[in-house]
Amino acid sequence: MENPRKIVRERAVASGIEVLSDNELLLLLADDVSPTEVEKLLERMGGLGGVCAADIRELRKCEGFGLQSAVRLAASVELGRRAAELRSEQVEFVASSEDVRRMFAGLGALAHEEFWVVYLNSAGRVLERRRISQGGVSMTQVDIRLIVKRALELLTTSAVMVHNHPSGVAAPSSEDIALTDRVVNALKLFDIRLVDHVIFAAGETYSFCAEGRI
Repeated sequence: MENPRKIVRERAVASGIEVLSDNELLLLLADDVSPTEVEKLLERMGGLGGVCAADIRELRKCEGFGLQSAVRLAASVELGRRAAELRSEQVEFVASSEDVRRMFAGLGALAHEEFWVVYLNSAGRVLERRRISQGGVSMTQVDIRLIVKRALELLTTSAVMVHNHPSGVAAPSSEDIALTDRVVNALKLFDIRLVDHVIFAAGETYSFCAEGRI
């Protein structure tokens, strides 16, 4: 029987790496793991998003994954995240949640939570992207006074809040909803609009604006 990795490799060369499935991509990266064990990894992690959110220690707990494959896979995820971060710097205007998604394309892959605010002028031009806080796996503390203070310093007219859920689920928590309401009301005192709050998780996003919550 022909080596399945050889078949996948030849198909990538002939048709381009983008045609490969999640399973096939992982098969090439984890070259000491069997196809069956790759399937089990995807099932255990809930798909590619969960795999990308896992750290080296979590990957090594999976059947068949040695140190070499776990490190290689984690390195490829980090490389992709950094590449997405470089591309995100090219976003100069925010007109929709899609622009925010492009700006923070690598955020959902982080294993810790980060909270950012994008400050905009009246034309939607990005004045500044600022990380407000950084926390652990489950949550980070956000000081609303810092958000408002910087908005006033920049003479911004609108802002977008962004943070990630390392859990892999983008749906907002009750704390996320309460925080959004508080920031909306705080900024409103100075005629500044919070136009969106976008939550990133591995493979998915949630937009408060798109869901009619702002």
